[in-house]
Amino acid sequence: MTVNVPNVVFKTRVRDESIGGDNPFRWQDVSTDDIFKGRKVVIVALPGAFTPTCSSTHLPGYEAKYQEIIGQGIDEVYCLSVNDAFTMFQWAKHLGIKQIKMLPDGNGDFTRGMGMLVKKENLGFGYRSWRYSMLVEDGKIVKLFSEPGQADNHPEDPFTISDADTLLDYLKQR
Repeated sequence: MTVNVPNVVFKTRVRDESIGGDNPFRWQDVSTDDIFKGRKVVIVALPGAFTPTCSSTHLPGYEAKYQEIIGQGIDEVYCLSVNDAFTMFQWAKHLGIKQIKMLPDGNGDFTRGMGMLVKKENLGFGYRSWRYSMLVEDGKIVKLFSEPGQADNHPEDPFTISDADTLLDYLKQR
């Protein structure tokens, strides 16, 4: 049985030079179909912008392997987190992310629909995404690499199988 990704609308901000000023961005709704329909997409989902593992290893690993991943017939790579569009933009800017597209799931709608929304109250984070990566083809989840031990208020931050190398190895073996 093939599982489809959740049908949601992401609230994003896009650069629009016609606005001018210090903040030349406008709101743009992006649907699940806009991202996934008729495309092969990699999603890297992580607990939070500016957090240690996400910033030092997880997202930078995908940025470093972006061209190799695209070279396997992938149309796009998105980084998804339960953060707002402003935070995602500043985080990408801070890390020098130029190729991965940032996908803010501020309300956690997509993450909840994936069954990946977990409490991280033990760290003062509220609700966040469990760490995972996945390959999606035309809106259908083909392969999911979810970190082991998914649970609310997990005392650790597992990072063993959602990395760029694991996903790239899978793509090369397909």
